[in-house]
Amino acid sequence: MNSALLVIDIQNDYFPGGLMPLHQAKEVETLIVREIERAASVGERVILIRHVSKASSGLFAANGTGSEIRPAVLAAASKAPIVIKQMADAFQDTDLTEHLAGIEKIRICGMMTQNCVVFTAMSEAAAPYEVIVLGDLCAAPSEVVHKVALNALGSKLRVENVNGS
Repeated sequence: MNSALLVIDIQNDYFPGGLMPLHQAKEVETLIVREIERAASVGERVILIRHVSKASSGLFAANGTGSEIRPAVLAAASKAPIVIKQMADAFQDTDLTEHLAGIEKIRICGMMTQNCVVFTAMSEAAAPYEVIVLGDLCAAPSEVVHKVALNALGSKLRVENVNGS
């Protein structure tokens, strides 16, 4: 089965020093980099998602460093396309579907479990794919918010931990 790893919003604003640091963002980033490398080694397609705001300042401002994808992720996925989004759902008003041509299964990881991960996983546009959310490769503002979001997602689709936890 052809699959793709969607890596959502591993951007500076979600890390210490950014405008909205998330719970255990650095730890999750380390795990995501490992998973990108593993995916690439077995020929899985990797697609990076980057949220860019229409606003000239604030969270993910296009002209600020907060919207930039983290260097370790860019290095691990140097050949991956980057899909720019302005909404929580990575499919909405983007070219993501074009990058998924020939793909049957999408594995989703990234930032804001309760927002961007949930909205992408539950998108109408995701319906043709087998969707798996990699729970231990996601982060939220707090551990409680993260766990609540994963629990709710688990009632609708598959949630897995890649690190056996």
